[in-house]
Amino acid sequence: MHINWQLHKLNLKIVYYGPAMSGKTTNLEKIHESVSPDKRSDLISLNTKKDRTLYFDLLQLKLGKIANLTPQLNLYTVPGQSFYEASRKVVLRGADGVVFVVDSAPHQLRNNLKAWHQLNTHLTELNVDMDTFPIVIQFNKQDIPNAMSPIVLQNVMRTGKYPSITAVAIHKEGVFETLKLITRNVITRAQKQLQNE
Repeated sequence: MHINWQLHKLNLKIVYYGPAMSGKTTNLEKIHESVSPDKRSDLISLNTKKDRTLYFDLLQLKLGKIANLTPQLNLYTVPGQSFYEASRKVVLRGADGVVFVVDSAPHQLRNNLKAWHQLNTHLTELNVDMDTFPIVIQFNKQDIPNAMSPIVLQNVMRTGKYPSITAVAIHKEGVFETLKLITRNVITRAQKQLQNE
């Protein structure tokens, strides 16, 4: 959370985290194309030649006032490929909340577990208390053949204590439900922090 008291702006950062090709960028693309241009920025995306996210995607959204401040949501994605692990940690720094995007394909289970473990490690290294930090799990690609059920994924990944949404991001299913849930949780936490200042 960053406050610019001169401009009365409250900047909140939400990071979409998960394995490569799980649908992180797709979430931001669907949000971008659905939100009125006067309420959002352009979608900034740095991709490789093979259309994979190299560093991050960024989308800014404007919301109504909180404590006389105008909140601005900054949505980021991290690169999914494991060899960009250092970049993931950099993007996570200063985050106010995380959406962990799970790829529901059975052959992606190992990659989901590895990314989830890395997220836990990064947040611990950044001194983030995962018991109070807003995290939402999105079980994406629920439309594919043999998709693993959210209950099975939740049990295997041990994510049961976090709120979750099922999704088919490519068709916008669950995209805004996920965004609303993480935004509500991030804003609730921000309001508590503002009251304590």
